[in-house]
Amino acid sequence: MELQKVQRTTLTMKEAAEYLGISYWLINQLVRRKEIPCSKVGGKFLFRVQVLNEYLSNKEQESVKY
Repeated sequence: MELQKVQRTTLTMKEAAEYLGISYWLINQLVRRKEIPCSKVGGKFLFRVQVLNEYLSNKEQESVKY
């Protein structure tokens, strides 16, 4: 029987900061200002990878407007 590797779809705050290439402090500020979508589960903030990709795309589109 072959075990399949489960692909994670969520990241912790630290992992999300690394994924986005920003500091832990900055992602914490974005969460406090409700500028980045996340869920709080068991006292930890979790970020879906798909949502982070959409967030980046939206930020890229905003920067093109200027």
